[in-house]
Order: sequence, then structure tokens, then C-alpha cells
Amino acid sequence: MNKRNDSGTIEPVSPLAQKTVGRRTLMKGAVALAGGTGFALLENGCAAPDTASASSGAIIVTDPSTVVETTAGKVRGFARNGIYTFKGIPYGAATEGAARFMPPNKPAAWLGVRPAMYYGQVSPQGPRAGWANNENAFLFEWDDGIQGEDCLRVNVWTPGIKDGRKRPVMVWLHGGGFTAGSGQELKSYDGENLARRGDVVAVSVNHRLGVVGFLNLAEVGGSTYASSANAGMLDLVAALEWVRDNIANFGGDPGNVMIYGQSGGGAKVSTLMAMPAAKGLFHRAVVQSGSSLRQGTPENSIKLAAAVLAELGLRTSQLDQLHKLPFPRLVEAAIAAQRKLSPPNPAALGLGGPRGIGWGPVVDGKILPQHPFDPAAPAISANVPMMIGTVMNESSPSAFNAALESMPEEEMKKRVSARYGDKTDRIVEAYRKAHPGAKPIEILSLISSSRTNAVTQAERKAAQGGAPVYVYWFCWHTPVLDGRPRSFHCSELSFVFFNTDRCAPMTGGTAEARELAGRISDAWINFARKGDPNHSGLPNWPAFTAANGETMIFDKKCGVKNDPDREERKVLEASA
Repeated sequence: MNKRNDSGTIEPVSPLAQKTVGRRTLMKGAVALAGGTGFALLENGCAAPDTASASSGAIIVTDPSTVVETTAGKVRGFARNGIYTFKGIPYGAATEGAARFMPPNKPAAWLGVRPAMYYGQVSPQGPRAGWANNENAFLFEWDDGIQGEDCLRVNVWTPGIKDGRKRPVMVWLHGGGFTAGSGQELKSYDGENLARRGDVVAVSVNHRLGVVGFLNLAEVGGSTYASSANAGMLDLVAALEWVRDNIANFGGDPGNVMIYGQSGGGAKVSTLMAMPAAKGLFHRAVVQSGSSLRQGTPENSIKLAAAVLAELGLRTSQLDQLHKLPFPRLVEAAIAAQRKLSPPNPAALGLGGPRGIGWGPVVDGKILPQHPFDPAAPAISANVPMMIGTVMNESSPSAFNAALESMPEEEMKKRVSARYGDKTDRIVEAYRKAHPGAKPIEILSLISSSRTNAVTQAERKAAQGGAPVYVYWFCWHTPVLDGRPRSFHCSELSFVFFNTDRCAPMTGGTAEARELAGRISDAWINFARKGDPNHSGLPNWPAFTAANGETMIFDKKCGVKNDPDREERKVLEASA
């Protein structure tokens, strides 16, 4: 049985999808999915491309066969083209009122069957600035969801339920720093294609962010608020405990769980590696453009909490009022407080500056005993294999401003100088030597996209001599918006999830993008399965060593290079 994909290519329909279509044709009833692999292998070892999730002819079944038992009660999802989907399952209780700023609680059990067919609430957060730029909105197509404090929810995509199979589990932690985003924020996060391609169980979660997840009230509120500075991270621990206790019924192996995240999600992965409460709940870890070596200090988090109370006009004796305010008022005060403590630096467009005081985990000596990867990698996760990487243009200043493409050399140096002062000429010279013929805007982009943190994290992980670490650099340039975004921050996401067709405004929806997505997603799938990303569709990818800096380059042609940007990176590091 064959089908034509969105590009017009004839491709095999997976055994699971065939069963879905056949049974749906014969009767209005359940989908018979058990026993299939969920993907068809091509000659290069990669699975056949499957864009069914983006097609208008998708088969959706919602009958009693899609019911699964969890520790809190039964949930009912739906089946779509051979993949079972469950969205918005509570892994924790609501966090409003008296539960605000507290560690997460188990969800209350329910009777009967709870629908789990659409995403749950997303954490309270500020408004998204990106909508103001039409090109930015076109590229990302955000889904901001509905905010609320009943946001501790998990989403699951799986090829089989209640079938006794032990599939690798891939738990996605969304980006947005520690202040924004959700498991539904980007189309690339949808796990259907990944679950089908790799015969894996894909999971994503929401958790508390910003002021509701990281407000440090311990100094002014005593033991009652001892965990408030890290409540959002404790949510993620609770989500992983839910996976441990429930994922077997969704066809997954609780003994083979990979956590992976991009940007802020990568920082969350880095932080979980150092949290005693998370030890043993995951077995592989991937950090994508989010190598976080250090987290917040009690001193800075206390200043931020005091600033929030000042914005609200509350004294330390009035902390009970924090539990009564509507969450939009809390978010508003949090944004104002942070801006006063860490005003933005618009002079260094694309370069930013030293990290100011912001929302995120706090090294409190207990929940987070140490900075995640400073001065060394955490010993408690030494046996966890890691994969670490970045994209070439983490900062793409001209992505949504075409005028910046023609930035003159003098303007570029002025912006570099705003960050690096009298070291500017030496830095620019190093990057010009490595990238002859590059435009000034490209030099600015590369300088502001250094791999320093990622390489340092990998070096410290490798120094443990325990589990291996693999390093990559995503260098493929998108053709959309005249190519201005280049290898922009978030550009690898649709490749990892095998969603390049679903995310055509990001990728162009080309055959080239789809082929590269197969190579990349198979690397992530293999890493989840066995802690090694190698597969027949890629050249050999050796583990990283500090001596050689082995790095897989993902581009039109993939291959490993030893420390590909060493010279310019060292100049930049020496100028910091």
C-alpha cells in the first residue's frame, strides 16, 4: 500500500497506518495498531519520509481503543495515521491560590475517562514581542495557547499502547528561557512524525515559568517558601516521575528515557543533570543551543523578589496577598522589576551583554546544590551520555530586518565595540581570516553566536571519563526570507522532530531539508535508543575529546571536523 506525500513522491504507508486506514474503512471503531514497527526503512538506513500529519487526508479515530490507565485515572486520546496521541494529561495538581510558589502536588484522581485530546493550559507569562514583526511571525507561526495555573500537563505520542513493548522515551523540554514558551508553542514540537519514524514514545511537558516558577521568597517567608526559587524545576522532576510511573502503559520503557531541550530547554536539561531529585529519572541528555554552565545565585534572586514586592506595593508581612492576586498582575510586576534591575542594551545589536538578573533556577545548596557545569560537570550524572550542540547563527540580526543586510563595516565594528571595546579589531580580524569574503552582517552574526559554552560544557563532561559526549554544529541555511535568517536560533528543531514539511515557513519545505531531517532525526532517535547517535545515513561520528574537539557538521553535506572554529573562538574567549 502506497501514498503520495506533499511533494508528490510515492512512498510506502507504514504498517500501522495501513491498519488504521483499513479498519476505519471497514467500520467505525478502534484502530488496530499493535505489532507494527511504525516506519519503513530506506536503503540508507533512514526511515521513509512521512508527511501524513500535515496532510488534509489524515485519518483520525476517537473510540474506546484509545483509552489508557494512568496513576490518577483513565485518559482518552485519539489515533491519527497510526500514532496514538494524548494531550494535556495532568502530571500535577493546579498551582493557584495556596499552591502558588509551592512544590508540585500529585493530581487529584478522577472517575471515569478523562478526555486528553488537546493541549492543557500554559504557564503564566508575558506577551510575545515577536508578533509585532510580520516576517518573524511568518517564520515561527507560534501557538501561544491559553495561560493558567493548572498548567502541569504532559503530552504523549506513541505507536502503541498496552502492547508490552519497551520503546525509548524522548521527553522534550521547551525553549523560551525560564520565562516563556510551552509544549505547543512551535509546530516543530509535534511528536507524531518522530514517534512514527523511530518507533519511540515522544513526550512534551508544560511547567511553571517566571514569577510563578522561580520567585525566591525563602529569605522573607521562611521554611514555607523554602522551595519557591526552584518550583519550576521541581515541576520537571514531577513530570519525569510521571513518565517513570505511567509510560509503560503508553508503550514506553521507563528505564530508557532521554531528556532533550533547546535554548531555555537546553538550560533545563543542563540543570536537571545537577539535581539530586532527578537522578535516575533519565538516562540520556541532549542540550541544543542551551549549554548552561551556571544558574542564578540566592543574592540576585532575593533582589529580584524584593523588586517584585516593591512593584506590587507589598511588605514582607503581606506575602499572603501574593496568593490572592490574579496571575496577570504578578507577571506584569515581574516584568517591570526585571527591567529595572537589568535594563536592555540596544547599542550592541546582536551581541547583548553580560547576563543580568533574571528568572531561573537558583543554586540553593539543596534542590540545586551546585552550578550545573561550573567548575566541573556534575558527578551525579557522570554515567549519563550527552549530546551537545548549537546552530551557526544563534543570533541573526538581519533575519527580520532586510536593511541590515547591507550594514557597512564601520557599523558592524561599532556594534562589536559596544560589547568588546578596544579588542574589536583583533576579534574582527580573526573572524575575517576564518570567513574570507563574508559580509559585515555575517561577521556580526558569527561573533555573536560563539560556541564557547557548548564546547566548555562538552569538555567538562568528557573530563569526567564516564559516559561519552557527542558534539554537533547545525550549519544549514534556510532559503526563506531570501536566506537572511541563515542557520537561525531554533532552525534545527523541525529537523530533529522530522517536521520540515510541517514547518515549511522555516525550512522552505524542500526535498533537501527533508533529507537532512532524516539524517538528524535518526541521530536523535539512535541516541535515545542506545546513547550513540551513529547510523548508516551519517559518516562516523566519534565521541568528543578535548584534544580533538570532534564535531559533526550538519549541512547539505554532513561530516566530522575537529574543533572547526577553534582559532576565532579562542580570540573571542580571550577578549571576554
